[in-house]
Amino acid sequence: MKLPRLPIALATLFAGIQIASANLESWPDSASPVTVGKKLTERFLALPHSNFGSPKPPNLITYPEVCVWYGALTFAKASHDQKLTDALVARFQPLFGEEAKLLPRPDHVDNNVFGGLASEIFLQSGDKRACELGKYYADTQWEPGPIRSHQFGATTRERVSEGLSWQTRFWIDDMFMITMAQAQAFRATGEAKYVDRAAREMIAYLKEIQEPNGLFHHAPDVPFFWGRGNGWMAVGMAELLRTLPENHPERPVILAGYQKMMATLLKTQGDDGMWRQLIDDPSSWPESSCTGMFTFAMISGVKNGWLAPAEYGPVARKGWLALTSYIETNGDVREVCVGTNKENSREHYMNRPRTTGDYHGQAPVLWCATALLR
Repeated sequence: MKLPRLPIALATLFAGIQIASANLESWPDSASPVTVGKKLTERFLALPHSNFGSPKPPNLITYPEVCVWYGALTFAKASHDQKLTDALVARFQPLFGEEAKLLPRPDHVDNNVFGGLASEIFLQSGDKRACELGKYYADTQWEPGPIRSHQFGATTRERVSEGLSWQTRFWIDDMFMITMAQAQAFRATGEAKYVDRAAREMIAYLKEIQEPNGLFHHAPDVPFFWGRGNGWMAVGMAELLRTLPENHPERPVILAGYQKMMATLLKTQGDDGMWRQLIDDPSSWPESSCTGMFTFAMISGVKNGWLAPAEYGPVARKGWLALTSYIETNGDVREVCVGTNKENSREHYMNRPRTTGDYHGQAPVLWCATALLR
């Protein structure tokens, strides 16, 4: 006898049960996304603008602060905490006036990612000045004007002729810094050119630097699977997949690249729930920023149907529980690799200093808290 098809409402219920079975909905108090996210957001609001750990005031808003600020804003929205949202928006207001000198010069990927923060300020406050700032940083990634186009070499000119950003350099960090500025401009304006740019750029990076195991070397001339570097790729792909329309022609290739990476990360998580400073080296130390980034990418995949909940949900849960155990009472995250330039040396990555409270580590925790609440 042919069984009747499930009613849509019942099928939806079963889908919800499948997500819940991944154990991403119920947490001990110490790992509550609301509690953790609020603690880190309040910690961020209590501190002045950062300068890569130096006590000297910065001369611009740095990209790690952009990442934390963006994460705090998305958390405040996901947790429906208007008080936090208002405080985070208020922190931005001086950049239109007395702190305008801190606006980054749009001449490097690490500076242009600021546009993603400006777009989020617009999305949550409606301030059109922030929208214009977001568009400015997104547009100058492709159209530098007089900023430095006269300095372009033959390689850069060739990449520009292929429709890529002049900031293209095929370092893995770029696939957050470039795609975030563009994806956020698309979210803010609805203009397809921004998401098309981001997708085109991501495709180029996947083609150029993704290894057969799905991971990425820090750069073409540096054959090491650095944790946080791969984290930028994982988060960049997850954020872009959240943004790309379902019928976008580049989406299948990006989704395949993302799933290929997640399959290897599934196998390289430590028994303690953490990923390592060098992903494929179990003897390297557990590093919190990459753990947060990979956990965010997996949470996003499970919740959006890109990854099988039964397979990836427990891994994401294990990552989040491990990550929250690295949070100090004051909201600082420990065991964070400091900012790291590329170098063709295993010892360079193994011996990088570890720190506590570095924004490279604070941001991914906030992104995870947001993803769990979405």
